[in-house]
Amino acid sequence: MHALIPQPHSIEPAPGAFALTADTSITVSPATPAVTAVAEYLAARLRPATGFALPIQPAEAAAGPALALALDPAGDVLGAEGYALTVAPDGARLSAHAPAGLFYGVQTLRQLLPPAIENATPLPGQGPLPGPWPLPAGRIRDVPRFAWRGLMLDVARHFFPVADVRRVIDLAAAYKINRLHLHLSDDQGWRIDIASWPELARVGGQTAVGGGPGGYYTQADYAALVAYAAARHITIVPEIDLPGHTNAALAAYPQLNADGRPRPPYTGIEVGFSSLAIDNELTYRFIDDVIGELAALTPGDYLHIGGDEALATAKEDYIRFIERVAAIVRAHGKRMVGWEEIGQARLEPSAIAQHWASGHATAAAAQGASVILSPAPRVYLDMKYDAATPLGLAWAGHISVRAAYDWEPATQLAGVAEAQLLGVEAALWSETLTTLADIEFMLFPRLPGVAEVGWSAAGRDWEAYRARLAAHGPRLGAMGVNFYRAAEIDWSP
Repeated sequence: MHALIPQPHSIEPAPGAFALTADTSITVSPATPAVTAVAEYLAARLRPATGFALPIQPAEAAAGPALALALDPAGDVLGAEGYALTVAPDGARLSAHAPAGLFYGVQTLRQLLPPAIENATPLPGQGPLPGPWPLPAGRIRDVPRFAWRGLMLDVARHFFPVADVRRVIDLAAAYKINRLHLHLSDDQGWRIDIASWPELARVGGQTAVGGGPGGYYTQADYAALVAYAAARHITIVPEIDLPGHTNAALAAYPQLNADGRPRPPYTGIEVGFSSLAIDNELTYRFIDDVIGELAALTPGDYLHIGGDEALATAKEDYIRFIERVAAIVRAHGKRMVGWEEIGQARLEPSAIAQHWASGHATAAAAQGASVILSPAPRVYLDMKYDAATPLGLAWAGHISVRAAYDWEPATQLAGVAEAQLLGVEAALWSETLTTLADIEFMLFPRLPGVAEVGWSAAGRDWEAYRARLAAHGPRLGAMGVNFYRAAEIDWSP
């Protein structure tokens, strides 16, 4: 139990182990669709490597050794995401107050098994791996520190197809990430089809940084991603960046420009040059339509309006704009999230400001808004690991594995109480990333550290963490992750 990431709240090792065998079943109590779905997810993770059937049965019908999944009505002290795991030589029992807790407990259970359990695709003709498959005995009791443990993926600078995003969802879920923030629009590309404004995707979706082919998600694609994420207890948070970072929209609809003239497609990486026409009522009809369609496709509570780097918009205009857009988001039943620059406007307490570089999040918090921490020098994972890293940028500095892990959220922003911190979110901008392998290389091994910052209690220890992370090298390898073998870590063979 020494190599778990994120570090659980409490661990009590015990002698012995429970071994998965061909006789092991997975039991559910109660046998509801939500609990059964977690059991099916667990079985799907374990069957390829083991070759075991691992039948799923109601607890009362089972006989023999079992992995037991149970909702505990009296376990509300664990909250919606906490869990308790007990492993003894004769079986294992995972309990939680809610299905999300069971799901996060499953991620811990996966990490207790040998790394080879993650080998989901044995070589042709290889068949199941020989095992053995022991779970070390002991008790784990675990609850997350923060409610928001996020990852932002920029699909606007470069487009990534549905299969790539699903892979990112699976890898993030393995480390108890529960929010996927999709940056769906920027100067370089518009990535979601909007039926009432079809040229957004047809024109704005055809470009990318460097002149690549672009692309966009149909509404069916997006709905499928939302469902796929929800099955892994991840909430999709869509972002339409406004009023800046809008060149792709302005190229598609010239009437959204203050001068009514079309903008040429943009494939560079500069920022701060575009702006919607703030005083044009058409702008707000456009935003209402876009947000309305996106809200209808998004069952989660949140919708992100961007709001960053609006350098081509006068401050007074920006403030009026944000306040008006906030009302539109509210009218569509969503809670507004924005980059911290929205703190310059009047905000309702329901607003969420995402800190990345300035003090505007403090101003937002002073108005009662919640704050998500994404400090660029710590969690902008598109930054290079070091000067020799072949991918990434360096405007926020180099972000080593230690830099991404070794920081304390409660002291990040002076004047912002921990009670106002909703959580933390890693950000992966895609100016230099064109493939899934690129994404994996920049996320791993830094993302597990950010996940632990969001989940585990204060007082984390870097030296202890790097030893645990080293043991994840074989696990990431078995998962087929293209991870960076940072010299800071003494990787296990």
